[in-house]
Amino acid sequence: MKHYLTEEHFEKLKTDLHSLKTEARTEIAERLKRAKEYGDLSENAEYSEAKEAQARLENQILKLEETIRNAVIIKKANEKDIVNIGSTIEIKKGGKIFRYTIVGSSEAQPEINLISNESPIGRAFLEKKTGDMVKIKTPGGLVTYEIIKIE
Repeated sequence: MKHYLTEEHFEKLKTDLHSLKTEARTEIAERLKRAKEYGDLSENAEYSEAKEAQARLENQILKLEETIRNAVIIKKANEKDIVNIGSTIEIKKGGKIFRYTIVGSSEAQPEINLISNESPIGRAFLEKKTGDMVKIKTPGGLVTYEIIKIE
């Protein structure tokens, strides 16, 4: 599965992965070492908790490695005529203007107007042009947006 990421987010994931592989693994190893010193591992709650934390950490590392391995870096769209991943669009609904940037799903943060290319609204705008009227089915009914600008 492809993961669409901005260059900045890709670099952050690589930094996070490095930190997990070094600092976090070292911390878990220390926890395991201390827990083993308490003796009988079968009844050692600290050891069990450290092993569970180790499993969660390794799972997190695997997920990050998979995301990085399958990353597709989003370039700022040179195409100003058609909406693509990486485009920032201004749209109008009624008299209100909204501004969104279309990003990959792992970077989506709707609260700061970063919408996923896989979301219904993001998907609806892909491959559209300035001036297009885009109809999107929402729980509240059919909503029509007009694309007024593509950056």
